Amino acid sequence: MADLDWSLEAGPGAAHSIGAHHSADGFVRVRGARENNLRNVDVAVPRDAIVAFTGVSGSGKSSLAFGTIYAEAQRRYFESVAPYARRLIQQGHNPKVEMITGLPPAVALQQRRGTPSSRSTVGTVTTLSNSIRMLFSRAGSYPAGAGTLDSDAFSPNTAAGACPECHGLGVAHTVSEASLVPDPSLSIRDGAIAAWPTAWQGKNLRDILTHLGYDVDTPWQELPRKDRDWILFTEEQPVVEITPQRDRVAKPYKGKFWSAKSHVLHTLADSKSTTMRERVLRFMETGPCRRCSGSGLTPEALAVTFAGKTIAELNAVPMAELADIIRPTTELKDAGTASRKLSSGESNEVAVAITRDLLQRITVLLDLGLGYLALGRSTPTLSPGEMQRLRIATQLRSGLFGVVYVLDEPSAGLHPADAEPLLAVLEQLKASGNSVFVVEHNMDIVRRADWLVDVGPRAGEGGGEVLYSGPVAGLAAVEASVTRPFLVPDGPSGGAPGTDLPGTRATGAGEPGSSEPTGRRREPGAWLDLNDITRHNLRSLDASFPLQVLTAVTGVSGSGKSTLVSHVLAEVVGSELHGDAGAGGPDSAGEDQPLDAVEAGTPLSVGTVTGLHHVDRLVTVDQKPIGRTPRSNLATYTGLFDAVRKEFAATDEARSRGYGAGRFSFNVAGGRCETCQGEGFVAVELLFLPGSYGPCPECGGSRYNPETLEVTYRGKNVADVLGMTVDAAAEFLQDVPSAARSLQTLREVGLGYLRLGQPATELSGGEAQRIKLATELQRARRGHTLYLLDEPTTGLHPADVRLLMAQLHRLVDAGNTVVVVEHEMDVVAEADWVIDLGPAGGDAGGKIIASGTPAAVAGSPDCRTAQYLASALGRSAP
Repeated sequence: MADLDWSLEAGPGAAHSIGAHHSADGFVRVRGARENNLRNVDVAVPRDAIVAFTGVSGSGKSSLAFGTIYAEAQRRYFESVAPYARRLIQQGHNPKVEMITGLPPAVALQQRRGTPSSRSTVGTVTTLSNSIRMLFSRAGSYPAGAGTLDSDAFSPNTAAGACPECHGLGVAHTVSEASLVPDPSLSIRDGAIAAWPTAWQGKNLRDILTHLGYDVDTPWQELPRKDRDWILFTEEQPVVEITPQRDRVAKPYKGKFWSAKSHVLHTLADSKSTTMRERVLRFMETGPCRRCSGSGLTPEALAVTFAGKTIAELNAVPMAELADIIRPTTELKDAGTASRKLSSGESNEVAVAITRDLLQRITVLLDLGLGYLALGRSTPTLSPGEMQRLRIATQLRSGLFGVVYVLDEPSAGLHPADAEPLLAVLEQLKASGNSVFVVEHNMDIVRRADWLVDVGPRAGEGGGEVLYSGPVAGLAAVEASVTRPFLVPDGPSGGAPGTDLPGTRATGAGEPGSSEPTGRRREPGAWLDLNDITRHNLRSLDASFPLQVLTAVTGVSGSGKSTLVSHVLAEVVGSELHGDAGAGGPDSAGEDQPLDAVEAGTPLSVGTVTGLHHVDRLVTVDQKPIGRTPRSNLATYTGLFDAVRKEFAATDEARSRGYGAGRFSFNVAGGRCETCQGEGFVAVELLFLPGSYGPCPECGGSRYNPETLEVTYRGKNVADVLGMTVDAAAEFLQDVPSAARSLQTLREVGLGYLRLGQPATELSGGEAQRIKLATELQRARRGHTLYLLDEPTTGLHPADVRLLMAQLHRLVDAGNTVVVVEHEMDVVAEADWVIDLGPAGGDAGGKIIASGTPAAVAGSPDCRTAQYLASALGRSAP
């Protein structure tokens, strides 16, 4: 087989030049890649270099970098592991590729949301918590007479260290007099104890109290404290003989008393009734555990200090401050032999060794712009970009050599000011003898790469080709590339939003989207003012949001942007409209946040709020999955599959067989394949080998039984329709109004390449967010809507960003308000109003540094965003 020949001066079409005279040394060569939409791709990329993979969303760049190159490296590693041991390792798939040569071991650092457990923290992800615990165990200052504790005793995730009250969670679910008795002016007979059961059971408890001598007719607030505490909180359960007072015929019976607290806890623990459980949940209060003050640790662990602080206090401070606290210990030259006792103190040799290692590892995180994070910060509250940078920092400390690092958008969630340190880290990985392959949309990162692989030209079936592989500058000559105009400074359009771009149709959106011209700014129709906001690092902040315009909220990582928009603004407006937090309200395009993903001890405090009467609806469009199982997909989420099923049910064949629309659902019995329960695949268990998934042997992956598939609509069965892309389905269903409307909006946000039946688990966060936006766009308009989007351009190619912006402008032009948290300066330049937070992250942030039109903010001398926004405005100028 001939070797692939790639010279460093490769130009247009180099991806297809094959020769035999070039040495294989120094290149990873891929031949015949067919993963997902890749079209038998041949490509070679250099090792020991930073290689950027670019292309529109769905073009196949991730299929090449992750699905082929990384997956093959992983497969080869697993082949070297004993078969029995392989069963214990979660494995990927075998990529569809003919051959890959020159491939070193690979490490993948992909975009993933924080783990769903609040027990996972920054400290556990980076393993820094292990060192901190060892520091307190071996070098902490113990109280007089106290024995030395093992390191496990300083972890809330172990039996030795967990607080017995909250079991290490730091959060307690309790009841109080205020929660159990919401109206103390009522008497017990009139229902003061709202947490007690209603009807006969409530009357029974009142009769027992009367028999025991308690007053049930005096207002609750006038009862003695001792009586109130016993009635609400006693664990005693006296049994007394009750003679019903109002029913002379009824016989006496034995009645057992339950305090209000006992009733609530018993119902939650033992009741099988969802209704009853939901009722008593209203009387629970969730907050920091009073016993451990939210630390999750035992009193013994909290009695040990280092540098005058407990381990809970060190876990709560930003890492930049933590570095300052431990630095004096690292600078000790000779701790001396007299202080070597392990329980002695903070100047022994163990303390010096541990703190020096800690400081080195923390410094890497500081260089990545993560100094505002605390070790105790739970990972569900982190952005995917923050999680990935934490993993990068861990890899930098590993000291690996000769490895290929495959990174998924390492700049995601980064302010331009934070991107420079990231580039330095990537260079450091390369300088250590490794290869760095990045799938990236940030053109500033791409320009700094040593090599570029551009995939396209379009998405889905219209993509899957390597248009160019070579030095970055060479892309300027590849006219078919959609990336080219955004990468080449002096090329056509120069990346300016709103100008004509060859290949914009690549995303399957129909006509190229055109953004609102930046020269015309919309004027606010009204204002929504929030005063004296306190939440996380926002302290007594006043914020004003203009209505009926597009507002971009900017600032460095950790400055408080998401807190202000996704938490504070969403909760304030949501509680006014729905009487709840708003994020999961009836008009939300997002999903409810898991209970343990909410940080304890971060109550929202807001003073006066004005302007709420101008807002009729709130819609939050987040990047959470549209479903948690493969059963959820684009067609079911948007509702267009309902229209498809109705069309199949209306065919003559379906009517003659008596099939209704439900027959064509793969989620219910009847028309689905019962072997796979409508999932299309089954688990395959192999003795001494890891289990895997394969197409269902009964339905071949179609999800339906043969009788259902015999019904066709315009020559296609229901499985054929689910296998269509949005683009293909738009043509096939163009005369079905409800389906056509959904498909058109999906194309308008650049999702024409997705298959209708593509499982939700295969969609990226950016794709999920755009599906939610498209679903909202197809709804009938009613009233003034406030749309909140947190970093909507994450995972989007600049050409796809243009399509997204066209739709956001469309919403505003219809009289609505759009507020986006955004780092992409070309998007900020298109906004009507900008609010910049800072000046830094964490405790050094939380202030509004500048607000006004993009031009006004770009001219602000104290704003870190200003210089980057000024450059973007310069690019977009006519």
